Amino acid sequence: MKTMDRNSLETARTIARPSRDAMLQRDISVHHFWSQNRDLFQDAWAEWEQGGNGHTLDASLYDPKLREAVEQAWADPTKEGAVKDLWKEVFPGVYEAQFFDPAKLSILRDYMTKVADAGIPLRPPYGISLNRGGAMLDSRSEGYLAAPNFQVFYRNLMDAYMRPISRLLFSDVMGYDTQTFGFSIQWQADADTSLRAHTDASSVTLNINLNLPGEDFAGSGVRFFDRETRKVSELTFASGTALIHHGSVPHESMPITQGERSNFVLWLYGNQGQIPPHGVKPDQVEPHKRWAIVSADSDGFAPF
Repeated sequence: MKTMDRNSLETARTIARPSRDAMLQRDISVHHFWSQNRDLFQDAWAEWEQGGNGHTLDASLYDPKLREAVEQAWADPTKEGAVKDLWKEVFPGVYEAQFFDPAKLSILRDYMTKVADAGIPLRPPYGISLNRGGAMLDSRSEGYLAAPNFQVFYRNLMDAYMRPISRLLFSDVMGYDTQTFGFSIQWQADADTSLRAHTDASSVTLNINLNLPGEDFAGSGVRFFDRETRKVSELTFASGTALIHHGSVPHESMPITQGERSNFVLWLYGNQGQIPPHGVKPDQVEPHKRWAIVSADSDGFAPF
């Protein structure tokens, strides 16, 4: 068994980092930095966690109604309708629900603040945001948030919540949801203005608002585009709520004009980035197949 170096945290905090420009340009030296120091940073996060940092992240963070319905569906998949009833279609192919409990959300936010202040290098989501609040969450990514307890929480979110809910709302994703990907972002007024219209390289995207109750911001809605009807709608979502949609739905983050907005953005897709083919009628899926743990190994592919 590998023995962790008790000086990993100090070493990680003092290691020379790539420049901001090098990271933005994705210089090969940046790739070498993350790959050469992967074990060091994993050990540093474990040491940081053992030092009593962060909070316990567990199922109590989820909205009570969602948690009860999901746990019921895992015990008896034929009762999955209670999960589906919590998701409201707010735009063609876009659903919204209360995902985290606003009363408990400060636990997760405090944890992420401590992560940002830990002094351990974290790779930001290139091309989206390069500020103190951005981090890669999935172990397939270079410089990801490797704190062991966070990874347990993240894996449970993806396996026990996101994947079966995605299969319930979008039956065509079955088989195109074995791989996971995730990142956090923090939109800041006068720093991160907008993200132009785009589609995601995912089968399904789950966007969770981590802003606390009363932590208001102006602007920064998410504008969705319907290719068939040409309808456009700008959606905003409250503390702890989530939007879920096919990655192929065009969307755009509008400029934030005041305050900050924090989010988790989570993706599912198939091996090597496969997504459901357009226009193919999906097969009927029995409930017990939706509520099943996927045993596929990570293919190592990262979209960015």
